[in-house]
Amino acid sequence: MNRKQFIQGITAGSLALTLPNRLMAEEGSGRSPNIVLIMADDLGWQELGFMGQKRIKTPNIDTLAAEGIRFNQFYSGSPVCAPSRCSLMTGKHGGHAYIRNNREIKNKGNIFGGQLPLPEDEPGLAKTLKAAGYTTGCFGKWGLGAVGTTGDPLSRGFDRFYGYNCQRHAHNLYPKYLVNDRENEPLQGNTRGRTGETYAPQRIADEMLKFVRENSDNPFFLYYPTVLPHLPLQVPEEELKQYRGLWPETPYSGRSYQPHPTPKACYAAMISFLDRQIGRLMSLLKQLDLDRNTIVLFISDNGTTHLRSQVDYDFFESVGPLRGLKGSLYEGGIRVPLIARWPGRISSGKSSEHLAANYDLPATIAEIAGVTFARNTDGLSFSPLLLGRREEQKAHPYLFWDFAGYGGQIAVRMGRWKGIKRNLHKKADGPLELYNLEEDISETDSVADEYPDIVATIEDIMLRERTTPETEEFRFGTYRD
Repeated sequence: MNRKQFIQGITAGSLALTLPNRLMAEEGSGRSPNIVLIMADDLGWQELGFMGQKRIKTPNIDTLAAEGIRFNQFYSGSPVCAPSRCSLMTGKHGGHAYIRNNREIKNKGNIFGGQLPLPEDEPGLAKTLKAAGYTTGCFGKWGLGAVGTTGDPLSRGFDRFYGYNCQRHAHNLYPKYLVNDRENEPLQGNTRGRTGETYAPQRIADEMLKFVRENSDNPFFLYYPTVLPHLPLQVPEEELKQYRGLWPETPYSGRSYQPHPTPKACYAAMISFLDRQIGRLMSLLKQLDLDRNTIVLFISDNGTTHLRSQVDYDFFESVGPLRGLKGSLYEGGIRVPLIARWPGRISSGKSSEHLAANYDLPATIAEIAGVTFARNTDGLSFSPLLLGRREEQKAHPYLFWDFAGYGGQIAVRMGRWKGIKRNLHKKADGPLELYNLEEDISETDSVADEYPDIVATIEDIMLRERTTPETEEFRFGTYRD
């Protein structure tokens, strides 16, 4: 028996043992709950109304939060796109994950090459749910392997995919084509690159809603990793009108992404456009009488972009009091919103200080579906907390991050303490910064010299939790193995 066959056997066996429990997931209904996982792209911790945003309108997401529970100390698995998505799909933190930075694969002619693909034997959330009888669909930005690779969403357990397979492809919201399962579907009127007739986020949302309609009679897992509000600054003219002229503007000239004359208005409109698509989804769930048998989860993949000439994060107070932005393991790069809503099962209007990360979601979602996610991963289900069984909820002793980009960074969150090391590509064992987040959420004053015992504990965790990555360019710092 080879390694692939062994792992497949273990996975199938664990699912077979737990599959009967699936029928008890939704008490009294005889049907497993539908699961909707929405992930915004580069949305900052304080860019939504319910989190304190004053300028950008997000009424539908705010309603989602009011009707469910919000987590104030929830984290992404990484401060950039691909490794965060890897943690979300595999349940592994950065020290164990296969993908630890954005790694681009060369294009093949006019076809985007995608990012480093996940291997076939990596655990997968969609695989687990599909084996449990769910119909699975992914609509948006993937970033974990090109069409035809082992990381292709259809190879990772999804029955349906529509959107951008490659992250670079998603740097244009009026592309010539989108990927429909494994075929390139031309988009009408999109020939110039900056504008066109077909706005990709609208087309993706339409396909997402179609998936819900077509599977309303079966348990489904809908993964909606929207491309918004990631750059470039592009939005239909009718969406822009609500914000144009509200604020002083400095036009963006287009050095790294496409230019725009009113970047503030465009960025706000992109977030409000996303909010409207979520409103459409929630209305459809109610229309189809699926609302009370559907858990909806909303997160972001990392913090707000650091490209200030396009997104004025100070003006919008995008990360509030937090330090850092996308690409940083300071709080602003990794602390993100989490909403969980399930009428009749999750109490409304609640907030939680429970420490969790996106690599906890596979275990949480699997438990809600009545099955067990892959063993030997790093996630810890917070389903008991969601469903009101707080006394049963276990807590992480710490959260861990390993990020090969932006100089090489490692971080640990342990209770009130946050330890971070930076620039480890240059110096393998750099100094540790230590912050007491209960007193210093902005991470302005390191207290490492005052707490040598805490520093020693965190440094031991940093060494213990890191395995040497298979991809050489992800290697930095020191490893125990």
